[in-house]
Amino acid sequence: MHKIEDYPFEIRPLTPEEGGGFMICFTDFNTCCSDGETVTEAIENGLDALRGMIATMEEVGLPVPAPMSGGHSGKFVARVPKSLHAKLSSRARYEGVSLNALVTALLAEGIGMRSKDIHT
Repeated sequence: MHKIEDYPFEIRPLTPEEGGGFMICFTDFNTCCSDGETVTEAIENGLDALRGMIATMEEVGLPVPAPMSGGHSGKFVARVPKSLHAKLSSRARYEGVSLNALVTALLAEGIGMRSKDIHT
């Protein structure tokens, strides 16, 4: 069984010409991409697409690649002020997602915007 959350992905903002929103692509699967209006939606849609791709590969007997092991576990610990933790937890509850999903979405959105700002 493959743990979906172990597969790395890249996320980037889509230009207005591309329809806006955000695109997510999984680096271990060259054809597994999805999009969404928000970073959170793109991640949710991407995970659904990845689940479907893995299920299809298993059904037809194709090997499913293991998550890329580039020395990055995908896990790190960050200490934040209690007030920030409370605000993040509250927003995660409001949006109906886990704290980890929210923080991942916010970080991905921030990196995407920062990358866009640097390249323009």
